[in-house]
Amino acid sequence: MTSQLPGERTPSYSVNRPLDTDYYGVFDDISDSDRDAWRRARAVVDEVADDLLAAWETADYPHERVLASLGRHDVMSDGVAHEGVTRISPLAAGLIVMELSRGDGSLGTIQAVQGGLALRTLALYGSAEQKDRWLEALDRGEVPGSFALTEPDHGSDSTGLETTAVRDGSEWVLRGVKRWIGNGASGGITFVWARIDDADDADHGSVGCFLVPQETPGYLGEVIEGKASLRAIHQARVALDDVRLPIDARLPGAHSFADTSRVLYATRSGVAWSALGHATACYEAALQYAGERIQFGKPLAGFQLVQERLTRMLSQLTSMQLYCRRIADLESSGSLRPTQASLAKYTCTRTARDIARDARDMLGGNGILLENRVIQHLVDIEAIHTESVQALLIGRDITGIGAFV
Repeated sequence: MTSQLPGERTPSYSVNRPLDTDYYGVFDDISDSDRDAWRRARAVVDEVADDLLAAWETADYPHERVLASLGRHDVMSDGVAHEGVTRISPLAAGLIVMELSRGDGSLGTIQAVQGGLALRTLALYGSAEQKDRWLEALDRGEVPGSFALTEPDHGSDSTGLETTAVRDGSEWVLRGVKRWIGNGASGGITFVWARIDDADDADHGSVGCFLVPQETPGYLGEVIEGKASLRAIHQARVALDDVRLPIDARLPGAHSFADTSRVLYATRSGVAWSALGHATACYEAALQYAGERIQFGKPLAGFQLVQERLTRMLSQLTSMQLYCRRIADLESSGSLRPTQASLAKYTCTRTARDIARDARDMLGGNGILLENRVIQHLVDIEAIHTESVQALLIGRDITGIGAFV
């Protein structure tokens, strides 16, 4: 056995244990059912986070194992109300997203795509037959689901989407290109938003939604390579080249972009909770590292500068918790306005970036090692940060003046 050599008393650090930081007791009074949802999300993290860390490094996507774990622990529904799908509160939905993102940013995004976008779209707008065929399969993670709205030329201005759905006798024909579509090349189903082109249709010129099995001829999903963020979930460029669908592939409840927005509004709260999960992981890693790392003869935690920085991070984290708890309570009462969710998203993603940067700096060179996860959280936060768009939404609300163009 090789004896210990000088200069390496601590070959590695244990900084990824969940500490359940809650300095103000923001979550002390949550119900047993909400706490159980949180516990189930942690069970998923315990099962798959290590696999996802390895997948993040190689840009692989072990979606079958991850979706199965999410389904088995019943954390997919995102508060969707439908027979056959567990109903959870907005607070429970937030705690699930927070915990999954604390464990791994790609994991939180997988649940958001499958549950928050695909499952929610089907539950809100699908026909009884579509729901009977697909809803529980999505909820159990048996089939990957995706939500195709964004186009290469239309991101924030998605109201200008150009993908068309042309009526041709007893079929719809879809043509267009979508981009950044999570699960769009994973062999499941895609909910494609397209502009209706049928002069005899009441929704002519408006936007509808179509359920497209990815094996349909003309559907081509190509994984976007070279991502530096959320590397353990695949997003895709989806080309729809004369994709022919039966008439009943259209979701009968979706008639306009306002219906698209109804789905997207719900994701703003989820992004705020996701940012909270990332920030929690980074703060707790920094706190644990400060206790373990010895410099100049004592732990980092014994230095004034480190204590001041940890205090600032805790202050920021606590404010995020208060934001997220408040929007969950507002949503439970039915009084949450979309721009209130936007303010939470705006604040929490900005704050999470600050906490992650401080944590990376506190860990020094160890902060860029994937095994300590801080650098992974730092770059994954970039994928959920959309500060400018949220500022414009809030600005229009408080001034009464739209400044998008």
